[in-house]
Amino acid sequence: MAEVMVIKDVEALAAEWGIDTSQLDYDSIELPRGEDFGIISDDEDVYQEEQLDSDTGFGNVIVVDNLPVVPLEKFEKLEGVVRKIYSQIGVIKEDGLWMPVDSKTNKTLGYCFIEYNTPQEAELAKEKTNGYRLDKSHFFAVNMFDDFDRFMRVPDEWVAPEIKPYVPGENLQQWLTDEKARDQFVIRAGTDTEVFWNDARHLKPDPVYKRAFWTEGYVQWSPLGTYLATVHRQGAAVWGGAETFNRLMRYAHPQVKLIDFSPGEKYLVTYSSHEPSNPRDANRVIINIFDVRTGKVMRDFKGSADEFAIGGAGGVTGVSWPVFRWGGGKDDKYFAKLGKNMISVYETETFSLIDKKSMKIENVMDFTWSPADPIFALFVPELGGGNQPARVSLVQIPGKQELRQKNLFSVSDCKMYWQSCGEYLAVKVDRYTKTKKSTYTGFELFRIKERDIPIEVLELENKNDKIIAFAWEPKGHRFAVIHGDGPRPDVSFYSMKTAQHSGRVSKLTTLKGKQANALFWSPSGHYVILAGMKGFNGQLEFYNVDELETMATAEHFMATDVEWDPTGRYVATAVTSVHHEMENGFNIWPPSFLSAEKEEEVAKNLKKYSKKYEAEDQDVSLQLSEQDREKRRLLKSEWEQWVNRWKQMHEEEKLERQKLRDGEASDEEEEYEAKEVEVEEVLDVSEEVVSFEYGQ
Repeated sequence: MAEVMVIKDVEALAAEWGIDTSQLDYDSIELPRGEDFGIISDDEDVYQEEQLDSDTGFGNVIVVDNLPVVPLEKFEKLEGVVRKIYSQIGVIKEDGLWMPVDSKTNKTLGYCFIEYNTPQEAELAKEKTNGYRLDKSHFFAVNMFDDFDRFMRVPDEWVAPEIKPYVPGENLQQWLTDEKARDQFVIRAGTDTEVFWNDARHLKPDPVYKRAFWTEGYVQWSPLGTYLATVHRQGAAVWGGAETFNRLMRYAHPQVKLIDFSPGEKYLVTYSSHEPSNPRDANRVIINIFDVRTGKVMRDFKGSADEFAIGGAGGVTGVSWPVFRWGGGKDDKYFAKLGKNMISVYETETFSLIDKKSMKIENVMDFTWSPADPIFALFVPELGGGNQPARVSLVQIPGKQELRQKNLFSVSDCKMYWQSCGEYLAVKVDRYTKTKKSTYTGFELFRIKERDIPIEVLELENKNDKIIAFAWEPKGHRFAVIHGDGPRPDVSFYSMKTAQHSGRVSKLTTLKGKQANALFWSPSGHYVILAGMKGFNGQLEFYNVDELETMATAEHFMATDVEWDPTGRYVATAVTSVHHEMENGFNIWPPSFLSAEKEEEVAKNLKKYSKKYEAEDQDVSLQLSEQDREKRRLLKSEWEQWVNRWKQMHEEEKLERQKLRDGEASDEEEEYEAKEVEVEEVLDVSEEVVSFEYGQ
């Protein structure tokens, strides 16, 4: 691998050779696929700080202290015991165990050095054996060799740290104050990462920031858009600012592969997996939870990949991602992990298990948090060959109280879907028929906010239809289902409350024969995209659920991703190179979904439409004016009541005022008698402290 050079070093070398770098087009330089020529990042600080942390090169060596001090005749036996203990954890290098001996006493010094093949094995050995009890008198104290090197760098004399003047930070939500009310989006293509303003009035988006080699992995917005996170070999970093993307914090986690923010952006979870030197052993997984603002590790989790593989087949190397699921809304108060026959729930005040123990739930298969409240739903399949039914339970945290339970029979599979405000929970249940040769699907609909959490059962008109997709309307009470077995399935819309049935689910409409296999609701609700992804060749239908009508149809061939902007005004469709290298690209669809013919018709009849909407605007204006007048009437009425109340009190206290005025009854100011009043003037004030002792 070539030697790493940062940009300023390249420019200095070019100056020595007489090369004008201003004439170079860095964007035109392409590296061979799969090669990075030692280019870790153009972030010079990240590179330099990483070099300081890894100069020693002894990351795979541990120091084991508190060994017995033995003579030479017992040396071989002690060495054999130590080797046996530490060979269980990883492969010790040849001549990788050294136990020094005191030349004067011919006895061991009570410690040894062990060198493994990989740093990950050394870290695991430290974690597993620090505090290991060898006998009644000897408990191992294990440290990384590199730790000693860092301790040696500590100066002998303490020097007070330099106190830097306070510099107010940038407004990380500055983009929300954009005068044109635009949103930002990020695109990563090749080695370049670019942030743009989305402006429908321009053919090309307005650039905000561009950087080459910004990340070796990928970039990710935080849930509220405050930060842009990048992934590097050394760890992760977050960036933000008003005009330029400055690095705000970095999080050291070598070989990090995945990251995940908590919903309220308080915490960042990082994940890495390391192959052991022994291929028969499971991968070594390290997960860190960082405080986003301070960069401090609040809690780490280490273990084999098998320990983190429960709960789905997502992520990498068999690990379900995200491993931890966050609950309690945007307060980031709780997070939990699914384990074998248990759910481990942690609170972020101390980052420890609630009640210091996990919830033991035999055969639990899945759980999902409410987006708004500290409540999660869990699913347990049938046990004992069907003697014990499957069940869905709602559990409240931190008390671990079961709020509601529903037993389910003949269940083959179950999926749970929360509505975005936590008002409803839909449980899709696939059940076996009596012959056990096929399945049919129904929904159990929980009304979370109502008394005793009532449950409704919903079955489609053709209950044998395969459910292809399900999605709740964000912040609403409707949901959509794609169902059917043919190449053109149906799409049905339902409501949890209508004018006729406020407490009962009812169907709104069914659209027959649609080229759709995915649903994408607008973040503000009301509109949904019926999308035919991948095999359906990118068919798009923009549907108005309020009016139950199609607004427009379009196509983005081989589309793999659909993403609404946070306001629901625009939507992006994309084909990423991960899925299709030949057709990759993206489209941003404007707010107008009218066809060319419809736009021409509107233009011709603009005056007619204008009169209609002007009349509607006038009606709205009159309505608002009437509301304003009613508000003013209420305010005036409140004022008059207040004045009358004080007038009444004034009359009731008249006798009391007479007494205070020496019998004067009048409240008229001109009838008051002016009297001379003596005034004391303070010339000077001084303070004197007088000491005294008790008991004097």
